Amino acid sequence: MSAHRPVMLAQALAGLALRAGGRYVDATFGRGGHSAEILAAIGESGQLHAFDQDPQAAQYAQMRFGTRDNFRIHACSFEHIAEIAQVEGFSGQIDGVLFDLGVSSPQLDDAGRGFSFLRDGPLDMRMDPRAGESAAEWLDKARERDIADVLWRLGEERHSRRIARAVVRERMSAGRIETTGRLADIIAAAVPGPRGRIHPATRSFQAIRIHINRELEMLPGALAAAASVLVPGGRLCVISFHSLEDRIVKRYIRDAGLSERDPVTGAAVPGSGPAVALKSIGRVFPDDQETASNPRSRSAVLRIAERLP
Repeated sequence: MSAHRPVMLAQALAGLALRAGGRYVDATFGRGGHSAEILAAIGESGQLHAFDQDPQAAQYAQMRFGTRDNFRIHACSFEHIAEIAQVEGFSGQIDGVLFDLGVSSPQLDDAGRGFSFLRDGPLDMRMDPRAGESAAEWLDKARERDIADVLWRLGEERHSRRIARAVVRERMSAGRIETTGRLADIIAAAVPGPRGRIHPATRSFQAIRIHINRELEMLPGALAAAASVLVPGGRLCVISFHSLEDRIVKRYIRDAGLSERDPVTGAAVPGSGPAVALKSIGRVFPDDQETASNPRSRSAVLRIAERLP
């Protein structure tokens, strides 16, 4: 596995306000691009806790940084940050937490993971292939209206009903949809009109991936967990690539300290008790040079917040 340069690397590191001897959390290790730079900045006296539910990423983290005394990889989802912090003794002692949401380039490049329609492979899409049901399993039993709802709600796919109808018709006539290539072909055939720059399966694949991995459901709780481990003045930095993700992050930062959050929308729950308070430091976008050299960065937005005393 080769390392890759993550989106908005310099901006994210600046947002964390890294200092020598500091303690940080990389909530989405991926292939270690952020972690490597954080470790270089904090020195041997600092400490970095990294999280990733992808077993390949966790294995790579152990291979690359496992011999360092100031690095720990936790092979689990970032929704467990607060629990791990209690066990490991770093709750309320972290100077910065970084999230880089969505799927990583190595996951997209591996046809066997089933994230991309550009490379034919098993229709899986799970961040952790050991847990939950695959995209193929879900599509094989989901009702037409539920498929359409996921495509519309999580992918903003305007042809969601037409695509859902085609998926159900295909599975009934030809059996379970097992590969990314077959699903992409079904979607392409169901979408009317001329082909544009964006492949017709793009929004549907994104929506199914988000649904399979419960990405939006986990996010509000994960943000609350991350805020809870920060010291006063500690930074929370979140890079998102989807408008629904960014909306949840924005609402969480805005309402932090007022109440608990709705587990899906991130909105405040009336009448609930106080939580960790944050203040927004800013919203940052990739510069023109990065968007030109890395198309994936075009939809990225980085939000930075600081824990209040």
